[in-house]
Amino acid sequence: MSEIRYNIKETEAKWQKTWVTNNTFEVTEDPSKEKAYVLAMLPYPSGRIHMGHVRNYSLSDVVARYKKMSGYNVLNPMGWDALGLPAENAALERNIHPGTWTYKNIAEMKTQLLDMGLAIDWTREVATCHPEYYRHEQKMFLDFYNKGLAYRKESTVNWDPVENTVLANEQVVDGKGWRSGAPVERKKLNQWFLKITDYAEELLNDIDDKLDRWPDKVRTMQKNWIGKSTGLQMRFDVNDTSDHFEIFTTRPDTIFGASFIGLAPDHPVALKLCEGKDGFAEFKGQCAAGGTSEVAIEQAEKIGFDTGYSVNHPFIEGKKLPIYVANFILMDYGTGAIYGVPAHDQRDYDFAKKYNLDIDQVVFPTNPDDIDLSKESYNGPGKIGNSDFLNGMDIEDAKQAVIDKIESMNLGEAKTTYRLRDWGVSRQRYWGCPVPVVYRESDGACIPVPDDQLPVELPDDVSFDKPGNPLDHHPTWKYTTCPETGEPAIRETDTFDTFFESSWYQFRYTDARNEARGFDADKVNYWAPVDQYIGGVEHAVLHLLYARFFTKALRDCGYLNFDEPFAGLFTQGMVTHTSYKNTDGKWVYPADIIKGDDGKMIEEGSGLEVKAQRNEKMSKSKRNTIDPAEIMDAYGADAARLFVLSDSPPDRDLEWTESGIEGAWKYINKLYRFVMDNLSILPNSETAQPDLNDKAQRALIKIHQTRLDVATHIDEFHMNKAVAKIREMSNALMELQPENAGDGWVMREGFETLAQLISPFTPHLAEEIWSMMGLQDLVANSAWPKANQSLLGADEVTIAVQVNGKVRATINLPKGSDKKILEDTALANDDVQRAIDGKDIRKIIAVPDRIVNVVVA
Repeated sequence: MSEIRYNIKETEAKWQKTWVTNNTFEVTEDPSKEKAYVLAMLPYPSGRIHMGHVRNYSLSDVVARYKKMSGYNVLNPMGWDALGLPAENAALERNIHPGTWTYKNIAEMKTQLLDMGLAIDWTREVATCHPEYYRHEQKMFLDFYNKGLAYRKESTVNWDPVENTVLANEQVVDGKGWRSGAPVERKKLNQWFLKITDYAEELLNDIDDKLDRWPDKVRTMQKNWIGKSTGLQMRFDVNDTSDHFEIFTTRPDTIFGASFIGLAPDHPVALKLCEGKDGFAEFKGQCAAGGTSEVAIEQAEKIGFDTGYSVNHPFIEGKKLPIYVANFILMDYGTGAIYGVPAHDQRDYDFAKKYNLDIDQVVFPTNPDDIDLSKESYNGPGKIGNSDFLNGMDIEDAKQAVIDKIESMNLGEAKTTYRLRDWGVSRQRYWGCPVPVVYRESDGACIPVPDDQLPVELPDDVSFDKPGNPLDHHPTWKYTTCPETGEPAIRETDTFDTFFESSWYQFRYTDARNEARGFDADKVNYWAPVDQYIGGVEHAVLHLLYARFFTKALRDCGYLNFDEPFAGLFTQGMVTHTSYKNTDGKWVYPADIIKGDDGKMIEEGSGLEVKAQRNEKMSKSKRNTIDPAEIMDAYGADAARLFVLSDSPPDRDLEWTESGIEGAWKYINKLYRFVMDNLSILPNSETAQPDLNDKAQRALIKIHQTRLDVATHIDEFHMNKAVAKIREMSNALMELQPENAGDGWVMREGFETLAQLISPFTPHLAEEIWSMMGLQDLVANSAWPKANQSLLGADEVTIAVQVNGKVRATINLPKGSDKKILEDTALANDDVQRAIDGKDIRKIIAVPDRIVNVVVA
């Protein structure tokens, strides 16, 4: 093969310009064509794309290009999730306005994404920080408010003391703020909420009914978060007082094991019973020093305050249950009150151990060795005992028996509840969408801002010289007048949670320049729901659940006519890389490591020895990142795309390696040289098919089989398998002798197919080959090549490939393929190469139509 040089930079720039000039990927509604809405989760504009972005957007680009070539009307847009505390904090560190910092980052990141050659309709680009974007979500909020889906109340919230803002429960990770890592505190604040709980049952049911193209793990996570449960809600009267309260329990079967009552620290009855009691104020202060999430409560030490009061057990005459105020009970969960069953609930067990309360077993497992109440509670299956009329029942029957009994006594009733809580959307920060309401000073009335006064824009002249929310201490912005009476009024200074913006952006893309509405109903109903959504599994609960709720709320407010935002979801794995530390224990960037004279790794500059650590997710904190811009500058966008698409199944983690990117680059150059070397001697496209020898016939079969296989693998999101099939086909083409008429005719057919099949993966090289062959228009606009069914199936066999006797892969080849083809195809397989792992190949045993065994040492 010749040494012709492929000018990657020049070629990629040429085709990127061509796509822009020809508006290749701009689309409008076309009812005559089936639509395909492909969407990757929008990025936060940090200023640089990372390798996770490269993988995510390469995956969505493969789908978009493939669907376009398959005849679909494809929408593949891009935007920026541009509001939030990170931008505010970054701007504060740099002493610039968050808007200045954000728009600068957007411009830089857009350039990097353009360099990737993505098939994006940039005319639909949005930035959530732009007033022309968030004006429409302000209108949506007011529509929610008017429909009773938005409300304001005082609530115990998760308070991040570092970021000085409220966090949703989903944003508390292991008792700490998801961004700051600071221990979360409890705090009482007036907050705005969206009534996601109104949709709990629909959100739950639609998981099975309408989300069959979502990963099972995400569906399960959403079901668990919604957390439907049926139980008993019953009343207890406080002895020697006129007070009473209600508890809710999902385990009424354990009621005979109850040994205490627990109330939330801010439960009205708790406040009344403990009023003026020594130590209660200090106890409440202790309770406030922890988050409100389940994880925070689980991890916190269980503490309580004895009220000195009790209630009567409903079934055990003379038994009194002492009433404690407990830090692990929240007013916003259930009724804010429980009866504690220490033998069968670990939190109750820990509490009972601390305060020497009874631990009475009422559930008995089949195997007595399964329970040891001296160490922990028992939460498993069994029969009920020590429980009077429940003795001998299984758990479910006992639950119903207790509910029936309590109902007959008029003390309570069966009730269905959900773990899901209403979404608190208030955040105490500047760089967010302002909540569009004012409070009249004369009476405190909450007044919505009229539609014709939207958007309520953020002030530009903002100062960050004081802690807390800059909008609170702005000298003029919050002072306004009541739109109803003209009286003095104060603006709401909270801004929306940034998940508000990302809950509806997918619909804004369908009509991105509509000034009157967030989107036109006809347009959104044509394009949406999104057919294929792609992003990280870390958004399984937060973003995806909120977006589902938002869609249903917008439907009920007349914005759209469907129920779910994303028909199909794919969650890709992370990009990982080895991390490194120097002898001072500091993380070192891979680019800063050089080889010393003794072969050891040395940190350039400091001269300190460097040791490899774990292979883990790329992160700035571990300094194990690779800059995509540098990779694309050195190897080209096609090589970067090819590597992240071919080296690992998309749903698994991908380890970044220099050998991997170099291998992709070499393959691209090899294909280019192969086409260039043979193009001039191939017959023209009008030449009729001549008689074919066996090798040419097998190659033709391989071409048509690969057309089918690659399409199938893309549909199934097996992008790595699709690339492997393309490599197998190119290897088969390289075995042909183009001077032979039959071989040359098949090779030309193969080159056309090759350009089309690689187009979703390496689009620049594909266009270059297509153009070199003198074919019309762009390969991006060509129709996906169809397989000739008469050439498929019967003449192909599946062959196992072993490495040292263990099956590592299978390959499909035409029947009768000779040993050389078997060996070359087997060695070109990625799984086989990983198994060989650089070892010396001692011999290859190839049995045609049966097996290949590679012996390495």
